[in-house]
Amino acid sequence: MDKKIKPQILKGFRDFFPEEAMKRQYVIDIVRRTFELYGFEPIETPAIEYLEVFTGNIGEDEKLFYKFEDTGGRKVALRYDQTVPTCRFIAQYPDKISLPFKRYQIQTVWRAEKPQKGRYREFLQCDADIFGVENRIADGETIALTINIFKSLGFKKPIAIINDRALYKDIPYKAIVAIDKLEKIGKDGVINELIKKGYSKNDAEKLLEQASSVKPNEDLKTIFKYLDDYGLKENYLFKPTLARSFSYSTGTIWEIVVPEFTSGSLAGCERFDSLVSRFSNLNIPAVGFAIGFDRTVLAMEELGLFPDIKTKTKVLVTIFNKDLVKSSQKVTQELRNNKINTDIYSDSGDRLDKQLKYANKKSIPYVVIIGPEEAEKGVFKLKNMKTGEQFTFDQLDQLVLYVNKS
Repeated sequence: MDKKIKPQILKGFRDFFPEEAMKRQYVIDIVRRTFELYGFEPIETPAIEYLEVFTGNIGEDEKLFYKFEDTGGRKVALRYDQTVPTCRFIAQYPDKISLPFKRYQIQTVWRAEKPQKGRYREFLQCDADIFGVENRIADGETIALTINIFKSLGFKKPIAIINDRALYKDIPYKAIVAIDKLEKIGKDGVINELIKKGYSKNDAEKLLEQASSVKPNEDLKTIFKYLDDYGLKENYLFKPTLARSFSYSTGTIWEIVVPEFTSGSLAGCERFDSLVSRFSNLNIPAVGFAIGFDRTVLAMEELGLFPDIKTKTKVLVTIFNKDLVKSSQKVTQELRNNKINTDIYSDSGDRLDKQLKYANKKSIPYVVIIGPEEAEKGVFKLKNMKTGEQFTFDQLDQLVLYVNKS
């Protein structure tokens, strides 16, 4: 007897049951609609890139790359984020892209990090960026988009906490990485982190104080005015210690937080004016963000923001017996021709009560029953599974019209 393979998945990876996948699709649909409401268009990039695409562009987290040699001996990596591949994309196809270029991307990324609440090794990111605009109105527009995505998802008061990495121009990058952890490890933790990086305690304290005392510059004031004029004055805050640890961040940085959700920010966002130039001689400014999709789903679950999401199937057509399969198929096809999501029961050998239990378990609202009596009379019986009411229609188009209106 062949040895059975143990059914299991790698740590940090997940399977999704239908009810979970439907929740995720609900969020994706809202995010996509909001992206497109703001004039952004989709692109897609490969799951695997040359390793050099990411090397030197991420910062200290390069240890998290899923990297390997392919069968051709090429050094490659699974997509670590979507921003860097998009910059490669723009540099590779300059003649096919018109600036400003407003792009969104909803794809999977991989990071070999320690799994924790709301953080996994394979996860979905939802990105949007504006390329080719140096004016900070572009920053204001993307911040407004970020805020409105979370409003559309049902969060009462999403807050964009905003800073500008230009205010840190005199602070070394290795110190910025430590300061970025202030919310997680506190002031003492940041100072200890800086000491580990070679700073004296006195210098570490001065660096943290320097970061904490910065004031909004003219670029930030432009952004704040733009957000105010959109009616979003209550949805943003200036935060001098927000640092963002990506090495490609060059200007405006922001994150989305929800006060009633304490497990971290829901989106990470920045201006990255120099990243496209890593791949070509083009100097194309850019600004945008990535939504932490899984953490957003977690926050929505904890705060009860999901509606009662059920199957999208509206009708189950039963099969009374093998002699009536064709009759059931006819009804099924007519319903589907009228854009009504319809399931036909797959086993003609199962009793009707089992088929009705199947509909109940899947929360399918209507069931069509065509038994020998209905077939002989040429009528169609429809059962409302919630109320138990049954209706008989002489014409199939009458049944279709009823279901469409309900």
